[in-house]
Amino acid sequence: MPFLQNGFLGNNSSFMLDFVVSALVLIVPLVLFSLFLVKIKKNYTGHRNLQILLGIVLLAAVSAFEIDMIMQGGWQEIVAKREIPFDATQMTEVRNILYVHLVFAITTPFLWVLTMFLALKNFPSPPVPTGHSKVHKLLGWCATIDLVMTSVTGLFWYYKAFIS
Repeated sequence: MPFLQNGFLGNNSSFMLDFVVSALVLIVPLVLFSLFLVKIKKNYTGHRNLQILLGIVLLAAVSAFEIDMIMQGGWQEIVAKREIPFDATQMTEVRNILYVHLVFAITTPFLWVLTMFLALKNFPSPPVPTGHSKVHKLLGWCATIDLVMTSVTGLFWYYKAFIS
């Protein structure tokens, strides 16, 4: 689809790359709001529902993004649309930043799915604290930190690949 070839943030990337970058900016505050719901408001149902919604939306967005990467010929083809092309050293730097990002981007969904699966299995409906709460907190914080690192490294990669 030709209209998906170009992004909307004005940096010669793809539409889906710009969409995912926008999602990375929005996801961290939404996760923090989810933590506020559970830690401060004790709204366990709201926390659960927001986490499930975020998981579904992110799964759809990342799936569409990966399909787009294939259709666009990979990230190198998108980066090649830069007005000022990278030299070999710059391209290596961008590739290395991407590798660091991928460590977090690949582990985040596994942690998130494990956390949600165990929560749905071990908490009653409506959810209330149980003996699983301690494990859930640990997994939840690991998933949150991983997600924040996915966002930070993804935004840094986008900056280095398209803005700087």
